[in-house]
Amino acid sequence: MSRVLQILFNTDMVLAILDGRKTVTRRVVKKSQCMLADRKEPHELDRKYAPYDSMMDAELVACTYRPPYKPGDILYVRETWAQIKDIPFWQKYFCGDTRTHPIFPDEYIYKADNINNVNADGILPDIKWHPSIHMQKEAARIWLKVTDVRVERLQDMTGQDILREGVNCHVHPEAHYFEGNQKMMFAELWDSTIKKSNLKHYGWDANPWVWVIEFRVIEFERYEKQRPCILAGVEPADDKRPCIGYGKSEMDDEPCDMCKGCRLCSDYEEETAWDQ
Repeated sequence: MSRVLQILFNTDMVLAILDGRKTVTRRVVKKSQCMLADRKEPHELDRKYAPYDSMMDAELVACTYRPPYKPGDILYVRETWAQIKDIPFWQKYFCGDTRTHPIFPDEYIYKADNINNVNADGILPDIKWHPSIHMQKEAARIWLKVTDVRVERLQDMTGQDILREGVNCHVHPEAHYFEGNQKMMFAELWDSTIKKSNLKHYGWDANPWVWVIEFRVIEFERYEKQRPCILAGVEPADDKRPCIGYGKSEMDDEPCDMCKGCRLCSDYEEETAWDQ
């Protein structure tokens, strides 16, 4: 069954996804993801015991750490956003970039679409932007499906890999300095996302182990807020708890006991529904 999870991207990377330039992201392999009883950083692993002694480095990391995402997972992108319910109707259509789809009539706008900041022209009042980490699922407009997850060293990436990360130094790929320019540009971007206190372990120069997460954009309309469950409010049989609609809370993607046989919820969970 596909999981529905969140993933954060900054404004530049959101633009790259919308432009079709970004189809992969890299995330640090963290100590908290270690499945050993005594959690270790990847560089602290040893090969004292079988089957670790015969494994390649990447195999050792892949079998010892739990990846944050798996192929088939559905991700909603958290990005910098604002709610626009209080902005007069006519003003909503003078902000942002509508190349992907029209702005929601009375819901949200996104900083990636407002990159030129129309406020300078007096079209919109001051906008209170919210950081991506505070975005709720209802506000998400970009949905991704994970197609592959693997582990590798950060500096193993090529210039072409960096292009798929949405970074382009605008040098011809056949130029002899293409690889160097690409890596220099990506290294600067990577280090800007790492806390200064963590650069020693997770910065570009540290060459940490990373999860390589490939994805593709899927249709937004398929992940609009679910209709109320047809069993909502119905008293349960036996000792099962009553149905309160889809899931147990706004952050829960698992149907309640009574919903699991419901046509709406079961249709929502079908694997084929994600691919249509």
